[in-house]
Amino acid sequence: MVGMMGSGKTAVGTALAGRLGVPFRDSDAEIELAAQMTIAEIFERDGETFFRARESEVISRLMDGRPAVLSTGGGAFLAERNRQMIRERGVSVLLDADLELLWNRVRHKDSRPLLRTSDPRATLERIYAARAPIYAKAELAVKVRPDYAVADTVGKVIEALRTRPDVLEA
Repeated sequence: MVGMMGSGKTAVGTALAGRLGVPFRDSDAEIELAAQMTIAEIFERDGETFFRARESEVISRLMDGRPAVLSTGGGAFLAERNRQMIRERGVSVLLDADLELLWNRVRHKDSRPLLRTSDPRATLERIYAARAPIYAKAELAVKVRPDYAVADTVGKVIEALRTRPDVLEA
């Protein structure tokens, strides 16, 4: 699962894994567990470059295991090495949420280190604009709608995955 912060990667990924009967993995949660720190604390102490290197290592380790649904951090798919790793070992599914929906989901959370600015809405807009062309490189995309429950989005993801018989049999 790839996409912007607030797109639903963790919620949809967890429910999808349950429907498919496979484990759910979250690269951000694995990083926090290993570091015994939050992502925000890692960013603050060690910087984004350090974090992104650890993120790639964790994604590689998680993709070496048995088949699972993997939720990646919002910035993980930006790195070509991560996109290639995901393409070679699985399939990337973009949860494509529009800016207004993302803002409604993240504006009251202080756990997003990239939005700790004087104008978080403008920051989110800049991040969205910069990342959208890269997210468009995902192999599959599912539109996230504000009127969808998690189960609705999971159903759409399964429909998309069925177009890839190498990943999900009909």
